[in-house]
Amino acid sequence: MADTRIAVLIPCYNEETTIKKVIEDFRTQFPEADIYVYDNNSSDRSVELARNAGAIVRVERLQGKGHVVRSMFLEVEANCYILVDGDDTYPAEEAHKLVKAVLEDGVDMAVGDRLSNGSYSSENKRPFHDLGNNLVLRVINHLFHSDLKDIMSGYRAYSRRFVKNFPVLSPGFEIETEMTLHALDKNWVIREEPIAYRDRPQGSVSKLNTFSDGRKVLTTIFSIYKDYQPMRFFGTLSLVVCLLGILCGLPPIIDFIDYQYVYHVPLAVLAAAIEMLAFNLLTCGIILDTISKNNKRNYRLQLLHETELAASAEKGGS
Repeated sequence: MADTRIAVLIPCYNEETTIKKVIEDFRTQFPEADIYVYDNNSSDRSVELARNAGAIVRVERLQGKGHVVRSMFLEVEANCYILVDGDDTYPAEEAHKLVKAVLEDGVDMAVGDRLSNGSYSSENKRPFHDLGNNLVLRVINHLFHSDLKDIMSGYRAYSRRFVKNFPVLSPGFEIETEMTLHALDKNWVIREEPIAYRDRPQGSVSKLNTFSDGRKVLTTIFSIYKDYQPMRFFGTLSLVVCLLGILCGLPPIIDFIDYQYVYHVPLAVLAAAIEMLAFNLLTCGIILDTISKNNKRNYRLQLLHETELAASAEKGGS
């Protein structure tokens, strides 16, 4: 553990009220760690206070937490990465259990679970946030057949292997959802650790917009489900469209049975067109599912190759 490099990654946007305390708390808990603050165009004294507190300060000009995390994962080198918000809602001492899960138990992503012990519900003063968390949680667990407890937590620890093989695509606060879905799809080892949560201190303002950011999260789930589970996605659409075509085709079928003649010709043409669409959707699902499985296979082979290279380099170095 003494030789293990730990990096604390703190995205920051106008957090002058709390950033100094967050850095000092993590310095106390992890004196050996490198603490990085990535400023995202703050207009207050966040950068000055972070530097004075001894953090390594870098700047990400593209606005949005996803852009910040992409730069962090690309630029920072460590064996274990702690990602925490700069708003002082996550106690630094809780990170030890997350780090232990990664460094000692081989977990790829350890998530600070705020919901299971009720701390988020009791501390959070924004009721729609709690509702949104539960809605997203139910949707993801249903679609991906998982049993996760907290999807949206901003307190996580990662293995180097996960960080360097995760393609960050989301630009904003939907990044936590993307991480979770990527880990589920690629079979990374996830562990959730119950943690204490506290609301923002007085004077600190949340950057989240309940409705617009919630819409982005749901859009991300929809998009990732389409990309990661194409057969189920397009198969379901195909079934719905097929049933609609059958419904439209009932009057022409009844005409033919009763009179041996089709009086509802436009409905017959419409029904045929809809059934062709259903067939095309099913075909898309089959093709994309084959591509998705090949991508997963190539992803795993790439990981195996990188693991072998790392082992060879370590053996050669020793």
